[in-house]
This record gives sequence, C-alpha cells and structure tokens, in this order.
Amino acid sequence: MLVKRSVSLAGHRTSIALEPEFWAEVERLAKDNGASLAAFIRTIDNGRAPDSNLASQLRLAVLSDLNTQLVRQQRAD
Repeated sequence: MLVKRSVSLAGHRTSIALEPEFWAEVERLAKDNGASLAAFIRTIDNGRAPDSNLASQLRLAVLSDLNTQLVRQQRAD
C-alpha cells in the first residue's frame, strides 16, 4: 500500500507516493542528516536527473544508506 504525501519543491506542491516502510526510512535519513523531511526531499530532488522519478530516487537513497550500514557492520564484525 502506498502512502501519498505532499511537499513543496521549487515553489510548487507535488505528491510523492511511497510504501510506509520507505517513508519511515526517509524520515530517519532526514533526521540523521539534521534536516527536515521537506529539506531532505529537496536535496534528493535537486540531485536527480531531470528524467528520473523522485519516488524512485528516494527509494534508492534509502537502499544506498542501508547498504552502507550493512558494509560498515560487516567490517566491524
């Protein structure tokens, strides 16, 4: 089930649909980066290619972070 949220990007409102589990991780990433949810999403939006999907980019940011955590954990073990 997708959950839609609205955010202002570049002066206009847009809706983003993600699974609740991804929203939880995006919120964690924003907090870990000392940013509001909207500011974190703007950062991802500003860094993506014009033809890429914002929801997909947010999922990839979550995947990248979780992968980084896994590698760090494996190195620590």
